[in-house]
Amino acid sequence: MAVNNIIQVGVIGAGNIANVHMNVFKQVPEAAIAAVTDIYLPLAESRAKEHGIPKVHASYEELLQDPGLDAVIIAVPNEMHAPIAIRALESGKHVLLEKPMAIDAASAKDIVRAHRGSNKTLMIAHQMRWEAINLQVKEQIDKGALGHIYNIKAGWMRRKGIPGWGTWFTQKSKSGGGPLIDIGVHMLDLSLHLMGNAKPVSVFGTTYAEFGPKRKGIGTWGKPDWNGSYDVEDLATALIKLDNGSTLTLDVSWAAHTDLLDNKPYLYVMGSEGGATLRGDQGKLFSEVFDRTADVELSVPANDEGARVRQSRHFVECIREGKEPITSGMSGLANSLVLEAIYESSRTGSVVTLDWNI
Repeated sequence: MAVNNIIQVGVIGAGNIANVHMNVFKQVPEAAIAAVTDIYLPLAESRAKEHGIPKVHASYEELLQDPGLDAVIIAVPNEMHAPIAIRALESGKHVLLEKPMAIDAASAKDIVRAHRGSNKTLMIAHQMRWEAINLQVKEQIDKGALGHIYNIKAGWMRRKGIPGWGTWFTQKSKSGGGPLIDIGVHMLDLSLHLMGNAKPVSVFGTTYAEFGPKRKGIGTWGKPDWNGSYDVEDLATALIKLDNGSTLTLDVSWAAHTDLLDNKPYLYVMGSEGGATLRGDQGKLFSEVFDRTADVELSVPANDEGARVRQSRHFVECIREGKEPITSGMSGLANSLVLEAIYESSRTGSVVTLDWNI
C-alpha cells in the first residue's frame, strides 16, 4: 500500500502510451510507478530498467494480486480494457483507464457496474480536457460568459494517418473501430465536457472506408502487419442531439484528401452570449460589446506543466480525497454510447436513440 503517503502504481501494458504514463508520473511526487507487466515480458523488463521500476510481474493477474499496489494504469489494446478494469476494481485497485473506456457500450456498462460496488476511483484518461487552452475556455463557460452552449462543431481530420495497418488498431474485433473510437473519442469527450455534460440522446452518423482497404493513407504510428487485416472505417461523420436541445457535429478521419485545419484537432463552441474556437494549441474567445465584435486570443502559459501531468495529479487527488474524477466512469460510458450509436446508425441508415439503462 501507500509508502510514506506516496500512492504505489502498477502499469498494465508497456507499449507507447504506457511509456508516456511512466514518464509523466515521474513529475507527480505524490505517486510512484512500482510495478509493470506486459503480455510481451521482455518489453516490460526493458521499461522497468529504463524507468527504474522495481517490480516486473509475469501477468496482469499477478500484478493485481500485488498487495503493495494501490492503483493501476491500464494501457492495453481496447478489447482488454473492460476485462482488466473489472478485475482491477474487484481486486481493490484504483484504476486509471486509457481511452476509449471500452470496445463497446455493453462492456462500458459492465465496468460501471463493477465500479459501483468497488468504493475505488475509476478515471478515464482523456487528457485533452486538461490542455491549458481548453481549461481557459471551460472556465469562461462555467462563469456563464458564453451563455447557453447550444452548438459545437468538432473534429480531427488527418490526411495520412492510419496507424499500425493490419494490427489490432485496424481490426474491429480488437479495437472497436477506426478513427472514430481512436481520436474521435477525444473530441467527443471534450465537446460534452464543454457543454456541461448534457446527456446525449440520439445520433445520426455515417462511416466510410475508402483508404484502409486499399492500403493507402498509412501513417507513422505503429508498425504495419501486411499479413493482417483492415475492417474499420477511415472517416466518420455524425450529428448528436443532447437532452437540453443542444447539438454536436463530429467529423474525424485517419485518412482523407484534405488539409482541413492542417490536420489538427478543432472545436467551435457557439453560445448565446459568446463563443470560442480551439485549433490545435491555439484558442480564441468571441463576444459582442456595444454592438461590435470583440475577440480575445488565448495562449498557453509559459512553462506550462502539460495536460498529462495535470491529469495524473487529478487521479492521485481523487484517490486521496475520495472524490469523483472529472473524467468519471459515467463520462466514459457517455462516449461509448455515442460511438456505438454512430456505428449502428451508419449500418442501418437511421437515427439511433441511446440506451442509458444499466
